[in-house]
Parts: sequence; structure tokens; C-alpha cells
Amino acid sequence: MADTKPWAFDESLQPREEDVGFDLSRALGAVVLLRAEIPEDAFTGGILGTERVGYGAVIGADGLVLTIGYLITEAETIWLTTNAGTVVAGHARAYDQGTGFGLVQPLGDLRAPALERGSAAALAAGDEVFVLGHGGRAHALKARVIAKREFAGYWEYLIDDAVFTAPAHPQWGGAALLDAGGRLVGIGSLLLQEAVGEEAEQGNMFVPVDLLEPILEGLLAHGRAARAPRPWLGMYTQQAEGRLIVGGLAPGGPAERAGVRAGDLVLGVAGERTTSLADFLRGVWRLGDPGVEVPLMLARQGDVLRLSVRSADRNDFLKKPRLH
Repeated sequence: MADTKPWAFDESLQPREEDVGFDLSRALGAVVLLRAEIPEDAFTGGILGTERVGYGAVIGADGLVLTIGYLITEAETIWLTTNAGTVVAGHARAYDQGTGFGLVQPLGDLRAPALERGSAAALAAGDEVFVLGHGGRAHALKARVIAKREFAGYWEYLIDDAVFTAPAHPQWGGAALLDAGGRLVGIGSLLLQEAVGEEAEQGNMFVPVDLLEPILEGLLAHGRAARAPRPWLGMYTQQAEGRLIVGGLAPGGPAERAGVRAGDLVLGVAGERTTSLADFLRGVWRLGDPGVEVPLMLARQGDVLRLSVRSADRNDFLKKPRLH
């Protein structure tokens, strides 16, 4: 997430107006600083904190801001700040668990330009891209695509074509990923190590903006995508050395209530063995909608256990945004 202490990329790492094929100043002006305050008793407060700072990209003429959803989950108060110094309160309009995107509606005039949306589908390893944070050119980074691949997250999250870039932008949450034409193609989600050949390089993972188009209408109309939510276990499963390990449990979540414990090894779901987090998640989601029973095979201290977890809709555990 973002740090507000003064800093800047070295000049050699910053894009220059004369070297890019788009209006860099306008693009920089479309990225806003986002601050969110979350109630102490929020479900995600213990994991994500109650004060969250990151970025967002203006994508609509009305100032609609696209960001990464964990910044605004259960937010009670949101403030948006432009490079010009305009500060406006915002409302968490939508958060989509499937993609990880969040939308914030400014409750005033941001007076900021909107970014044109492009497509990450055309990106390939080695392509030049630009990672923009709030704060002007000093917080803009010339980068390259190092991979496009499936990404599975321990918080029961999976996308097929995540975009990985390097070098890493240190303030990645909600940062805007632009292609060579200055079009928005992704929103920053994570800082991680990504394999490049035989080496590992620190970089950023971006959620492709392509995932927004099919769900945008539903998000704007209802605050969530029109598709059915996925069954949720509240089980933080990590993949390490070909094994799946329960690293933690959501307090009061379905898995904890069913007797799953941190440290359990996940051997299979619905009678099928699994060794990858992505396959495990797909196996759970194939069983049906939230509320479906999920049969798990676990190993605990040398014993094999079979437990049934009644899944839930994760959104039912979250505080809903309110207009004040």
C-alpha cells in the first residue's frame, strides 16, 4: 500500500513526455490518492487494517474511480486527492470479489481527466508499459511485462491472465498500468517475486482491465456483478512445495465452524485429489452456489480426515458501504 513520505524514482526510471506516444501529463492527472477508514469491528480489519492508503484511476466523465477492492472493503470513510490538490469525499460504490476490482464514486467534482481503457490481451512479455501512482512523474515508472499467467491467491481468489511487471513499483495498491499508447490496461494488486527464466525478480501483479467490461453494468446498477457469487470457505490455503497448507482461518467462517484447523494439509475436494491452489479453488466452485456442502479431505498429524464445510457468501460477512 502507499506511503505518503516524500520520495521519487530516479530520473532514469521515470517516463518523459517527449519519449512517450501519449499525453503523459493528462494521464498522471487521472491517478488519485485514496485513503479509506474502516471500522474497528470490520470483518477485514484484522487482516487488511483499519486505515488503508493506495491509488485509483479515474475512468468516467463523472469522476468514477477504479481501484483495487481491498482498499475500500468495508470502508466507512473514503477521501480522494488529485495531483492538483483537490480533495473530495468518496463512496464505495462496488467491490467485486471475483476480479478484485473496486469502484469509488466521488461525492464532489474531482476536476480530473479520465483514462481511456485499453486491453491487456495484446500485451506480451517484454512489452514496455508504465506504472503510475499519485504524485506526478516522480511516482511514475517505466516498466516491462515479465509474464502473463494464472494467479491464485490464498484468500480464495483466482484470475486467468494476471499481468506481471518489473521493476517493482513500491506503492502498488490501485496503481494504474498503462500500455505504450497511454491506455489503462490494469490495476495494481500485489508486490511479489516472479520467476524470469532461472532467476526471481521482484515485481507487481496487475488485474487486467479486460475483466471489468463484462461486469461494469452490474456493478454500477447493483453494487456487485450480475453473476452468482462463488461459495466461500474462509480458509486461507497456501501452496508450498507441491502441498496445500491451511495457513489460517477467517474467524467464525465456514471452515473454522466445520473444524478445519490451521496447519492442516489439504489433500482433496469432493473426492478428487489436488496439489495446486488453482485446482482446489475450481473444485470448490464447481460444486454450486454459496451454501453448498464442500467435502474436504485433510491430513492432520498423520491422520486423514474427511470434513464437510457448508460454504457461504463472503459478502454476508462484510459491512456494507453507507452514504453519510
